[in-house]
Amino acid sequence: MSDGLKGKRIVNTRALAQAQALDDLLYAHGAIPFSYPCLRIVPPDDLSPLDLALRNLAAGQFDWLVLTSANTVQALRERLDVLGLILAAESWRTAAIGPATAAAAHELLGISGVTVPGEYLTEALADHLPLEPRARVFLPASALAEPTLAGRLTIRGATVCVVEAYQTVCGDGGVDLAESLKQRRIDALTFTSSSAVRCFVQRLNAGGASIESPCELCAARIGPRTAATARAAGFRQVIVPDEHTLTGLLQALTDYFSPARQQETRFNGT
Repeated sequence: MSDGLKGKRIVNTRALAQAQALDDLLYAHGAIPFSYPCLRIVPPDDLSPLDLALRNLAAGQFDWLVLTSANTVQALRERLDVLGLILAAESWRTAAIGPATAAAAHELLGISGVTVPGEYLTEALADHLPLEPRARVFLPASALAEPTLAGRLTIRGATVCVVEAYQTVCGDGGVDLAESLKQRRIDALTFTSSSAVRCFVQRLNAGGASIESPCELCAARIGPRTAATARAAGFRQVIVPDEHTLTGLLQALTDYFSPARQQETRFNGT
């Protein structure tokens, strides 16, 4: 284990249902995770479109199931249980944005052989999915999902059924972050989505705390879209891993806090 993160106090902003995976990685690297949930996952207000799409999926009326997050997989699992539906995955093909989502599909939905793009980005998934002409694609997603993926798949000739599978709302609970920041007890922040960044700022502002202090900290983002949101919010020390996974995120943090990198930073006066 590298000493880069040993003793570093790192804020985990993931929803409570997801936080453990990142906490485990932080502990394994010698870091100390601070829980500050910025997101909470809740069902959509109207479940009927999701129920209909799931029934159609079970009936073999789609060619592809495209999954963009582990949250989506969990939402599908919960609704399938309520509906009493069993999926026969051999009647369609499944694609996932990255290995963590693919693993969730295997664990929660029993789906193996999931197609994953070489680069874990929406654009890569949209451009490299091996679609047949007029392929029927079921795309369950967050209410906040951007239309990029559906738009690109449509341009490629697919018929895309986009359905809201869950809502992402701002979370609560966790450490007293304002006090921890005041006491300089935080070394870095982690974010795995743009919505987490926005809710982080909202939570701090609602509590009367300034965003200025956390903006000076190292903030690790899991992908370029999240990094762009962070920079727009005022964060100045933004790092993005080459591999857009939790493992990549931890490696980026380890590199950032490595003795060689810190010595270079002090030498350059940055």
